Amino acid sequence: MTSGYMDSEREALYARFTDFKRNPNPEQQRFTYPTAKEYLRRWGGEKDVETKEVRHWVTEYERAMHEGELYAAYDAKDYAKTFEIGRPLVKEDPEYFFAFAILSEAGYENALAGKASLNAETIDCARKAIHLIEAGQVTKPDPFKNIEIARGFLNSTLGWFLKDQSPVEAAAAFRKAAQSDGPYRTDASIYHRLGVAILKGEFAQLSVEYNEKFGAKPPSAEQTAMFERIKHLVERAIDAYARAVALSSRPEQQEARNKILAQLTDLYKNFHNNSDAGLSELISTVLSKPLP
Repeated sequence: MTSGYMDSEREALYARFTDFKRNPNPEQQRFTYPTAKEYLRRWGGEKDVETKEVRHWVTEYERAMHEGELYAAYDAKDYAKTFEIGRPLVKEDPEYFFAFAILSEAGYENALAGKASLNAETIDCARKAIHLIEAGQVTKPDPFKNIEIARGFLNSTLGWFLKDQSPVEAAAAFRKAAQSDGPYRTDASIYHRLGVAILKGEFAQLSVEYNEKFGAKPPSAEQTAMFERIKHLVERAIDAYARAVALSSRPEQQEARNKILAQLTDLYKNFHNNSDAGLSELISTVLSKPLP
């Protein structure tokens, strides 16, 4: 069979695909998908514009087809089934943001219910969804209202899962959640978790290294430089705690606010010669400053 014949056959099948897709009659439109699949079965490896168009259409069509199944399982709170449906979808389509996002939501709800069976997969899904956002590959933010709410939720969720096993990565995720342009920017719990993660992660690691290197040695330029790094980390933690206190203004938040304020006061005094001078002013002005 000549290549010219193959080309004309391919062009004819592409034309049929286009006609079915544009046809306003639903009875005709239903032939679009099988026609497109047939085209990709025979010429899916080609890199021309027409083949890319067919491939993109099929991807979007199949994603829309599966979203209903994922929603139904998630809404029924059957999080294990949500993952059963979603696993093969994200394996086949590694840029399927909707699936990664709803699996992240399902895994988070599953963990809140006290079950850890999906935790590792949820962390992986949240990381991949965040990567797609940061790479600029998300054009539709579904299942979220907008891309900033997606960014905030996914980073908050990732931080929540990693806060004990990897506090350094958790701190970075909480910071991104706090910087998102949405409700997480004013969520007191995000800032409290950020402060805790800074202290448990980078601060704790650097403090151990500092004591091992300089514990019984005379002052040096290297020691001063490392101490300044530690001091900067503490300042970031204090800032995060202060934001959590400042944002805890509702009556139902007062018990949590008092606990965070007590932790903040101890931390502040430890690094300010046992004095809380200036702390009230910090709390009252911290929200007017950029996050360090």
